[in-house]
Amino acid sequence: MPGSSPVLPRHRVPAESLVALAEGDGDHDVVDLLVSAERSRRLLLLRMLDEMTSGGMPGPSDGSLSLSEAWELLARAQRAKPAAVDAVLLYPQTGMWLSSALRRLRGTEDEATPLWVVLGHLSALAAAAGVRAGLDFTITVPVRYGYALLPTLGAAEVTADDPWTTVWVRSAAGETWITTPNGRVRVAPHPDRGRPGWHPLRWLRAGHGDSELALALDDLDPYRTYPRPTVPERLPDDRAERWQELLERTWTLLLRDEPQTATAMRRGLMSFSPVGAGERFRPRSASTGDAFGGVLVSEPDDAVQLAATMVHEFQHSKLSGLLHLTPLYRMDAPQSDERLYAPWRDDPRPLGGLLQGIYAFTGVTRFWRTHRHSAVGGASELGHFEFALWRSQLWSVLDSVRDHRRLTPLGHRFLGILRGRCAAWLDDPVPDVPGLLAHMCADNHRARWRAYHLRPAREWAESAARRWTEAADGPPESSDTGTRLAPDRSANRLDSLATLVRHRLEGTAACGGLLGADPAGAVAHVKGALEGDALLAAGEPGAARRSYVARLAAAPDDAAAWAGLGGALTAEGVEPDAARLLTRHPERARAVQRVLVADTGRPGDPVRLAAWLGGGLPTV
Repeated sequence: MPGSSPVLPRHRVPAESLVALAEGDGDHDVVDLLVSAERSRRLLLLRMLDEMTSGGMPGPSDGSLSLSEAWELLARAQRAKPAAVDAVLLYPQTGMWLSSALRRLRGTEDEATPLWVVLGHLSALAAAAGVRAGLDFTITVPVRYGYALLPTLGAAEVTADDPWTTVWVRSAAGETWITTPNGRVRVAPHPDRGRPGWHPLRWLRAGHGDSELALALDDLDPYRTYPRPTVPERLPDDRAERWQELLERTWTLLLRDEPQTATAMRRGLMSFSPVGAGERFRPRSASTGDAFGGVLVSEPDDAVQLAATMVHEFQHSKLSGLLHLTPLYRMDAPQSDERLYAPWRDDPRPLGGLLQGIYAFTGVTRFWRTHRHSAVGGASELGHFEFALWRSQLWSVLDSVRDHRRLTPLGHRFLGILRGRCAAWLDDPVPDVPGLLAHMCADNHRARWRAYHLRPAREWAESAARRWTEAADGPPESSDTGTRLAPDRSANRLDSLATLVRHRLEGTAACGGLLGADPAGAVAHVKGALEGDALLAAGEPGAARRSYVARLAAAPDDAAAWAGLGGALTAEGVEPDAARLLTRHPERARAVQRVLVADTGRPGDPVRLAAWLGGGLPTV
């Protein structure tokens, strides 16, 4: 703690640990290294906070909140029971608060909560550490959103006229209570047992003995959400019980399919912060390096989806921990503004974000590679599809950045190991139907991304449109279209085709629309999907082609329809020049069509236009 001059260890990443992490696993010892480094990092951030507030801080008008009292109580707890302080210090939400508070002090984060409430969170942390250490103390803590929080323990309801106020926390002889305007609220000694006015932090547990996993189910801490703090949203008891049931089934599955990762999760995964459920096959989840070990996650469709999500987000946590120790890429300008294609995102990503995705989906691909064979009832088509899709997507991105100029030597080595592992998976057999569907969905996502985010030069598009109008043999002879990245914020749900395919393979309610020639019924289940997408997912490429053409007649600038048309032509085996152009460069057809509509008021026939533009493209 500040004032005690702790000697922090110098953390290094042994070569064998780097290899273990790059291969996607990392055992208990490797995760211990990351957790130890995270502890040191947070101690350094606390020292920065102390130095930045040494001249005093704004506070409530009664002057009741004192950072010096918080530092003193933390130091006492550290001397009495270091593990009590570590439990609070290493809690994911503590890391999020620290980073947020420092950004507020630097003026780089704008948030409505008064600064004294943000900084006063230190007193709440100190109180929680004091309770855990069994100390007698009295301290003032802030109230926000009607709750007085003791991080890692729970929160007391506080009714007050002022949205930003303070209350007293007192602990003596093993009893702790919080004095509120409505009376004293006893802090329950057991984390799973509430008292009137007190909401304990719930915990989820699965497994037994050496295989037990314990995770906080945090619906109280304002710093459980990213990038902004939010109000507590207490889950009803039945939803908390649902989470417990899901985790038990998920943990059994992970112990079977991902035993090494499961072992590491017991040390490095610390909390779930639930958010509203997403659409089927589109779970919502997030993690951040500031909150190492924490996962923001929606209630999943089933245990398999939760398992894949846990693997995904745990990969993010591990890589964030590694990046706190050593850089894998350089942040030199102007290349730091570069944005790249990520097949798991709608938006162009910076190199750092792309590396995070690569590492996360290495874990996801590994999970599906195993689970597709161990699923109840034998190999599943959906499992094969997921493995084939993510294997393809991962390989394409690994190949695209293998020699990126901003990678450090360690970054090159790290990605080289990942690439070698993915290469070994390329020969794994996948049944024809899910394999072909995966290939179609990978092409569709890439084409949609290009149609939305890439723009050929205006001069090229105008020249091509003029030549089309003049019935010339082909577009401008130069192969250089001057294409540039122009991120389009309207791009969303680029995974619509893949989501529809999942409905088909899983046999959900939407599947009836897919197989019953009711594309509108299927599309109702998948946001962002077109009727042509539903027909393509159902294996009706001819009908899909007609649907996309009709869509483009009504909306000539529809990026998703241009990309979908390329997939339909490819699957139907007709108009190979148009199919090639729209699969590889749909942005060219869209750009020329824009000019034609602007200049003549009439769009060109989309298939003929694409075939004309694609006539000179190489076949491979």
